[in-house]
Amino acid sequence: MAVAAQHAPAVRISSPTGRWILLTTVLGSSMAMLDSTVVNVALPRIGRDLDANLAALQWTVNAYMVTLAGLILLGGSLGDRYGRRRIFVLGVVWFATASLLCGLAPNVGILVAARALQGIGGALLTPGSLALIQASFHPDDRGRAVGLWSGFGGIGAAVGPFLGGWLVAGPGWRWVFLLNVPVALVCAPIAVRHVPESSGGPAHGRFDVLGAALGALSLALVTYALIEAHGGTLAVALTAAAGVLAAVAFVYVEKHRRDPMVPPDIFASRQFTAVNLVTLCVYAAFGGFFFLTALQLQVVAGYSPLEAGTALLPTTALMLLFSARSGALADRIGPRLPLTVGPLLCAVALLLMLRVGKGADYLTDVLPALLVMGAGMVTLVAPLTSTVLASVDTSRAGLASGINNAAARAAGLIAVAALPLLAGMGPEAYRSADAFDAAFRRAMPICAAVLVAGAVLAFTAVRRPAPGCRRPECRTHGSVTTPPLETGRGGAASGTGPAS
Repeated sequence: MAVAAQHAPAVRISSPTGRWILLTTVLGSSMAMLDSTVVNVALPRIGRDLDANLAALQWTVNAYMVTLAGLILLGGSLGDRYGRRRIFVLGVVWFATASLLCGLAPNVGILVAARALQGIGGALLTPGSLALIQASFHPDDRGRAVGLWSGFGGIGAAVGPFLGGWLVAGPGWRWVFLLNVPVALVCAPIAVRHVPESSGGPAHGRFDVLGAALGALSLALVTYALIEAHGGTLAVALTAAAGVLAAVAFVYVEKHRRDPMVPPDIFASRQFTAVNLVTLCVYAAFGGFFFLTALQLQVVAGYSPLEAGTALLPTTALMLLFSARSGALADRIGPRLPLTVGPLLCAVALLLMLRVGKGADYLTDVLPALLVMGAGMVTLVAPLTSTVLASVDTSRAGLASGINNAAARAAGLIAVAALPLLAGMGPEAYRSADAFDAAFRRAMPICAAVLVAGAVLAFTAVRRPAPGCRRPECRTHGSVTTPPLETGRGGAASGTGPAS
């Protein structure tokens, strides 16, 4: 049953309700953001405790990403029609329940299945947190509210790797997941009691459930084929073919539905298409880098989980401190130069990571690469988001941001699946420091080459947006795994298309 639209949001940030809304949305978004950054640090301990091979560790990361990337657009549409608070709370409860299953998993098969369920919860709560703020606060307070939400969320992202490392080294890796349960027990009741309900107004058309299912199925099949490709079996070849067919079917369905989840005509904008191709290159490299680096620091360099988690803090800290200034600079000079220079800086950082081997010193070997990586991400992430929003009509800003965010997540999961294959990592590579180090040294130049390709594409295809176009409301960004997720001005959740 659809809820009535809220036409005149009037909550003030200084009111008790305003403070409750901020607390709820920060807690909810932090659950998903923390989970996406801390799990990589726990992978070696998960593999040891559950006797899992490298493919199982890849699935521990990718099972979550498959369902999240495939369903995040649908999650935004559900919030618009049935109530943003209702879907947000459902997502929080679902995410926490799946996290409990992850923490109690007796074997890697159940862990992977629970991670897939976690991704569904993430697809429900992730679009809703910012949408609740934009739909609830008075226009005069909305900018400050978004700034506080993104700032506190960035702090959570910065603390995430450190917290994850501490949990893995102390109480154990299961607490990386179990920690979500008490957070949800605080977040959900506050949302029900103190957050006003809102929706996108009367709904027309049907949800594109078939499109969402085909998209997620295609990602899952292609991911499986890439992870298992080292076996070279007929089943792998058939799975790869089925994944391609599912992708073709997804395109066909989206072209012929009256209310598609991803309207094909949005790609009529050459700027939008180009920026999404840059996104695929950039976030594929980022996904591979953060997955392998967390393992390299522990398996090869001998860092503890706490040391490995803390080692990654500079990248997130730089994003948190300077992303807003980078966005302002790009507004003045245009996105072409930042989107060219940023990936090139990141490529240099990945080549610097080749210095990280056995007994690597943090200050002289690891930190320089991470500082250059952070500088590159600061340079490119905010301009990328601005250009995505500016390349489409204002009424489709939420949809454009949702597509871009889903593309980044899909690129990351494909990279996690494909990079070990391309680098020649065997199923037991992470159990041997020498074998993993050799494969890591083959993987980093591959990621660097993908970043260079993104830089070339940005330089040749990205142009300055027209004056007066839509600008992001979320200026501070701390996540290193995906671009910021924006919504429509009226609070429409990201990913809302004609069906919402």
